[in-house]
Amino acid sequence: MGRTAKIGGLAAGQAIRQAGTHAANVARSPEGREAALERRHIEAAEQIVAALGTMKGAAMKLGQVMSFLDVGLVPEEYREEFQHKLAALRDAAPTVSFKQMRRVIEDELEDPLDEAFAEFEEEPIAAASIGQVYRARLLDGRRVAVKVQYPGVAAAVRADMQNLGLILRLAKRIAPGMDPQAIGEEIRDRIHEELDYELEAQNQRTLGRIFRGHPFIVVPDVVTSLSRERVLVTEYVRGTGFEELKGCPQEERDRIGEILFRFYFGCLYRHHQFSGDPHPGNSMLLDDGRMAFFDFGLFKRMPPGSVEVEIAIQRAVIEGDVDEVMRLGAETGLLPEPEKFRPERVLEHFRAATSWYTSDEDIQLSPEWATQVMIDMGDPRSEYFGQMRHETAPPDHIFGRRMEVLTLAVIAQLHARGNFHRIAREWFYGDPPATELGRQEAEFYAHAAA
Repeated sequence: MGRTAKIGGLAAGQAIRQAGTHAANVARSPEGREAALERRHIEAAEQIVAALGTMKGAAMKLGQVMSFLDVGLVPEEYREEFQHKLAALRDAAPTVSFKQMRRVIEDELEDPLDEAFAEFEEEPIAAASIGQVYRARLLDGRRVAVKVQYPGVAAAVRADMQNLGLILRLAKRIAPGMDPQAIGEEIRDRIHEELDYELEAQNQRTLGRIFRGHPFIVVPDVVTSLSRERVLVTEYVRGTGFEELKGCPQEERDRIGEILFRFYFGCLYRHHQFSGDPHPGNSMLLDDGRMAFFDFGLFKRMPPGSVEVEIAIQRAVIEGDVDEVMRLGAETGLLPEPEKFRPERVLEHFRAATSWYTSDEDIQLSPEWATQVMIDMGDPRSEYFGQMRHETAPPDHIFGRRMEVLTLAVIAQLHARGNFHRIAREWFYGDPPATELGRQEAEFYAHAAA
């Protein structure tokens, strides 16, 4: 109750200041209005971080879900500070002894640790958002990664979800186009699912089957016999992490960027299910050149027909079909009151948000490019801000847009080059592959179909 009251006070204070800003903006110059909005953004972002800091269980998960803050929706001179604060939230793990974590493992497996594992390293090799990851060896000699949920974290997360609506209302000050209720429901559903490692194991097994034998994508196998609601055991793989990959030669970074794009976007548009958490820590480059992908707790399966509608919208944007964009926008609820929109501006807005893969050109992505896309998708500094206030995001598509933007943010950190439009046409139009990786992938799927 105390945390709820504190967050409610933050939201109320921000609402009053935001109203004051809009009233004062009437007499300000354009430069003054922009500066005032930036100050409100900074205050709202600070309050979101402060609110997350009052949470026990959900801070790290919400810090990930609300990653728009570290892509660039605050002014550049403050960005590093907010990235640091959010990184601290994402990476901050509860102080839990191995004795406590061991008890979770043994309670879930209903066996002593040494009867399930031949070796088990007590020092964690990584901190997951709601648990820790350990390295172990099975009785049959296989090396495995063991993800163990923190004791009591599920109850804490579920309690903190009650405050999600208040935090999203703070976020609405930065991105007025968002629908806090719809987004809140979708986030709650996904995060509640993520608390169940058996569901994550199912997601990982599904993608493991899809990508088994793939030429450049690896999804580690799940050890189903040892996986439970709070314990997930998977094949252990070793590779090069993202920070080191950022220092690779340009050609290698281009290849990695294409693999990331093909995995995250391809899962959505080809397989109609995808990881909602494209994060630098959720993939690594193996010694044989393939990339391994992890962490499928935040996962979305699209309902029948929804991906086909998304593809239809993408094609209309690519082809400049204004009438089709407006028709589909109205049908999906993206444009709930079509009469409030100028069709040409809607098309321009959609193109600005997707140009990195809907424009047929070779580009080199950068963090600045990702920032501009984020601004064009839902920020008062955007030239499309006026119409964005009337747009909505259908719940089934919220995590798709999140996946899209965070994939861009990750690839942009690599400064990768490529014609991402030509790759996307394989899903949107069924075009033949335009790259060597595309040809390898087409051969893999042709063989799988046979």
